Amino acid sequence: MEGRLQPHRSRYWLNHDRAADPEAFDAAVVEVSDLYAAATELREAGVHVISTDEKTGIQALERAHPTRPMVPGLEERREFEYIRHGTQALIANFEVATGSIVSPSIGPTRTEKDFVEHIARTIDLDKDASWVFIVDQLNTHKSESLVLLVADRCSLDGDLGVKGKSGVLESMAIRAAFLSDPSHRIRFVYTPPHTSWLNQIEIWFSILVRRLLRRASFTSTEDLATRIRAFIEYFNHTMAKPFKWTCTGRPLAA
Repeated sequence: MEGRLQPHRSRYWLNHDRAADPEAFDAAVVEVSDLYAAATELREAGVHVISTDEKTGIQALERAHPTRPMVPGLEERREFEYIRHGTQALIANFEVATGSIVSPSIGPTRTEKDFVEHIARTIDLDKDASWVFIVDQLNTHKSESLVLLVADRCSLDGDLGVKGKSGVLESMAIRAAFLSDPSHRIRFVYTPPHTSWLNQIEIWFSILVRRLLRRASFTSTEDLATRIRAFIEYFNHTMAKPFKWTCTGRPLAA
């Protein structure tokens, strides 16, 4: 075993903060896992369970010289030097019941406005259905604009207050409570901080990196966006299927 140690190697690791509030952490993990388990049944009842997140800073890197394909006895060889053409941000939805990517957004930014427009366009795919979006704790996922969108689409009357001063809009915590209200037709379920492993879209992002981004060469940001969209279409037609989710958030049975 001693011979297998590699002290020159290391990697970053970020622990979740369960110790701060174990009950709240465990309840959140159970809620998300239960949604994954019930996603197919919910979809049949007209409820879309969607895992959503952003992948930012995707670089449009062009290799300075063409990649040489592998031949017998030689591995593929990629040029070390590259040309930078800028970056793109991808906001993606993974539909848990089908394993498909629906209504992706690709652009130079991922602002509050970008995220709200992305959610609005997603909801428009099935305007009368119920939607549950599983997201992380990013501030744009608890924004004033998002509250206004949900209130409008769910026909929720009443004074929402003023951002930073009163009512539902007063603080991020109050906005999050409103957005996660289970009585709403459109709601958001938040994963605990530092638990990217709990959001299924992160699994799909790793597929995107391995299958496309890591080895490709892009001539522009437009080329990058076009290739990502083409990969999503290919993925949906040939590879999409629900992930086998085994975590329940509950202690293992004896």
